Amino acid sequence: MRARALGAVFARSAALPPWGLTLPGSIQLSLHTVLRGHAWLWLDDPAEAQRLLPGDLAIVVGGRDHHIADEPSPGTCVSHEQFWAATADTDAADPGACVFLCGAYRLSGDVGRSLLQALPPVLVIRPSAHDQVHDVVSLISRELQEQAPGSHTVLDRLLDVLLVLVLRASYEQNPTAPRWYRAAEDPRLGRALQAMHEEPQRSWTVPELARLAAMSRPSFARNFERALGQTPMQYLTDWRLTLARDYLLVGELTLEQIARRTGYTSPNAFAAAFRRHHGVPPGRWRDANAPIPG
Repeated sequence: MRARALGAVFARSAALPPWGLTLPGSIQLSLHTVLRGHAWLWLDDPAEAQRLLPGDLAIVVGGRDHHIADEPSPGTCVSHEQFWAATADTDAADPGACVFLCGAYRLSGDVGRSLLQALPPVLVIRPSAHDQVHDVVSLISRELQEQAPGSHTVLDRLLDVLLVLVLRASYEQNPTAPRWYRAAEDPRLGRALQAMHEEPQRSWTVPELARLAAMSRPSFARNFERALGQTPMQYLTDWRLTLARDYLLVGELTLEQIARRTGYTSPNAFAAAFRRHHGVPPGRWRDANAPIPG
């Protein structure tokens, strides 16, 4: 699972009631967890608010504004800038304060977008005290408190780990999880998928993948297409081009390097395959889809 967050920001806050904040729908993915006290989270209707208790973790996919408050009432909600300015001096040791973490993620490229598309608008995960998600949240909280040298690097890596764990937990609870995720749970198909994901540059053939899956070629091809809705070679091509689009958007590799990393023998072969699928050459696609500098 390629889930690397770019521009991730995490804040640890303490607030005394009444308090509330509104976070904009422009945030691609938000994570919220309560360390002490409680909070209510909702999108449009406070009557549908979900209560978050210590250890609970909420995922909110961008698109609509969402609200967090000590009570499910929009009257106390202010912008996040106003909220953090108003609560900057609140003592987290005050027993009446709610202490919570808010994280904002930006995922890059088509891989990130495909991961988000499988998530519901709001999902609350309630891990146990010894759950991996709970453990990582505890580490993030301590790192935010201590602010030791190298904290930024440590937080970046912890956030990547947390994001993968959260996506995994959400897919396990979500019947609309991506087909590749369900197929990866099959021990035989999973081996073939992992091989394609980890070595897209390799000249894979269906017989080779079938051997990895310990299946006959016809059985492997039939089961793969039933599980993923496309043939193994179609899936491999889609995966290679998905990676290529991300490489193009990052802009750090030449066309020759992208071609080599995605299994094409030359930049011309890569450009021809890209144009067949997208109707335009790689360079023109990159120019049309490059993010606008913020």
